[in-house]
Amino acid sequence: VARFEKKSKDFPIFNDFKYLEKLRQKVDVILDFSHPACLEGLLEYAVYRKISLVICTTGYSELQILKIKEAAETVPVFFASNTSLGIAVLAKIIKIAKNTLGPKYDIEIIEKHHNKKIDAPSGTALMLAKEISDINSEYIYDRTHCKHIRKGNEIGIHTVRCGGISGEHEVLIAGKYETLILKHISHSRKLFAQGALDAVRFLINKPAGLYDMTDIMKDYYSYPYY
Repeated sequence: VARFEKKSKDFPIFNDFKYLEKLRQKVDVILDFSHPACLEGLLEYAVYRKISLVICTTGYSELQILKIKEAAETVPVFFASNTSLGIAVLAKIIKIAKNTLGPKYDIEIIEKHHNKKIDAPSGTALMLAKEISDINSEYIYDRTHCKHIRKGNEIGIHTVRCGGISGEHEVLIAGKYETLILKHISHSRKLFAQGALDAVRFLINKPAGLYDMTDIMKDYYSYPYY
């Protein structure tokens, strides 16, 4: 129906949320791949117009995430830092592995993306860490300041930014005598577009609430594979 961005050849362009009021076509869902700075106006407009939201932007603060959850009390909101079905499966697998292997195994996460990505670590890396962390976990982003041996509650999160890497996430779960390596590689950013469109279809006619890739997985086989 329309795009909200700087440049577009195919759709009407709106460079301020107030201009969206001029939009007369029916809007089912707003799909957001933008920047955290856009969130306030986006939520305000969607709640006011009662339009469903698919939010795939990363780099939000804790306060912004709270505002997303508040908006989900009024309109359906699908919020995912990564729309890959494979990443959703990886999150489940590492949680099983961590719970099975126990606290004697160390965990490190390595994420790699293209050199234009702004936020670090990636929202996906933080999501994976959240899946395997507990109340005592401590995230370590830079070991150059750590002048001590590794503590058992640490989860190391490492960032690489170079070239045109679409996205790689690797989780190492290492014991004294063995290491389990679980890795997801995105071959094209089309993967995330496909997942986002699946999320759009999923959200239509849903009641208000907060949804994520776990909900998509439940209904996955009702969607065609592209």
